[in-house]
Amino acid sequence: MKVDVLLGLQWGDEGKGKVVDVLTPHYEVVARFQGGPNAGHTLEFEGKKYVLKSIPSGIFQEGKINIIGNGVVIDPALFKQEVEGLEAAGHILTDRLFISKKAHLILPTHRLLDAASERSMGDAMIGTTGRGIGPAYTDKIARHGLRVGDLFHNFEEKYRNAVLRHKEMLDHYQFEYDLTSLEKQWFEGIEKMKQFTIIDSEHFINKHLASGGSVLAEGAQGAMLDIDFGSYPFVTSSNTICAGACSGMGIAPGKIGEVYGIFKAYCTRVGSGPFPTELFDADGQLLRDKGNEYGSVTGRPRRCGWIDLVALRYTIMLNGVTRLVMMKSDVLDTFETIKACVAYKVNGEETEDLPYDISEGIEPVYVELPGWQVDMSKMQSEDEFPEEFNSYLTFLETELGVPVAIVSLGPDRAQTIIR
Repeated sequence: MKVDVLLGLQWGDEGKGKVVDVLTPHYEVVARFQGGPNAGHTLEFEGKKYVLKSIPSGIFQEGKINIIGNGVVIDPALFKQEVEGLEAAGHILTDRLFISKKAHLILPTHRLLDAASERSMGDAMIGTTGRGIGPAYTDKIARHGLRVGDLFHNFEEKYRNAVLRHKEMLDHYQFEYDLTSLEKQWFEGIEKMKQFTIIDSEHFINKHLASGGSVLAEGAQGAMLDIDFGSYPFVTSSNTICAGACSGMGIAPGKIGEVYGIFKAYCTRVGSGPFPTELFDADGQLLRDKGNEYGSVTGRPRRCGWIDLVALRYTIMLNGVTRLVMMKSDVLDTFETIKACVAYKVNGEETEDLPYDISEGIEPVYVELPGWQVDMSKMQSEDEFPEEFNSYLTFLETELGVPVAIVSLGPDRAQTIIR
């Protein structure tokens, strides 16, 4: 068997959690392969709403194994909060959630370093979630990181050495802080983590595949936030593209099967960074309000704009996408006219390729399509789709060269049409 991969094609917040939940019945294992608690995956079903930050989105399906892979960074304090919230709602996780020994830990001082770094940058700040993701990945690359497996190997000494090093850096920033309460919550989280099965995840996943088992890899953030290919430097600290599933789970490239690329019927972005199709008018506000475009982790309002097919073609290429998933189609229900960016004008010249720098001098080239102005949220099959919506789907498939296999018409798992 091969690993199917599900990931975002825009700047995150595409709705990956819902689709993982919908697809999980077809798999035995769901594994997160990168990112950390800066990624909020929202799921709604049976009248309840859940936001997952570190735990894979297949956790609600009984009889499925969920793995936090080696490419993920984990904050034990936030992990404990997340687990206890789910347990209070009646979901027992210890028999279905495994943690990789090679996943790196976010220390309390990583969060302090994140805040200090952002403050020092002033107007040039990246706009991070402040959860220590960047500093944790920095330590990983610099070979200073602490991993989950270190909990059983001279952990106290390794932790204290790391904190001493971080304190020196915080002194350099002249950043005032109180570590006591943060450490207390963090070590309580460590004890919570020890209640779960901690595994050599690369061996587990490959043995499962060799025995004919099925695996769905869940990405976090979006391809336009990839550390190598995103809108650098306004990106996350990990590889969010399909290649990241290989390094973040310990599987060979030849083990990749289907690649589900998720995108919204429009575009959003949180924090700083370029956004060529961003809207600052009433249409942008309408998208924000109808789409409830506020961060599931931070609560920050998301920047909104029309769909960007230049960026989508680019991320489809990078990921080898085989099936597209369109989210929040219903948000466009009331628009009389819908726009789609099909090319950029750069210094007066038109291009369909994503330029090296999209921070300035980019003029979107739009085509206009008729809206359907029909409430689609209660539709049960594609036979009910209005003609204008079918035309929009055909337009996207022609422009992008990949079929739209799944259409989401609302936040609930039941509001999903598989074509």
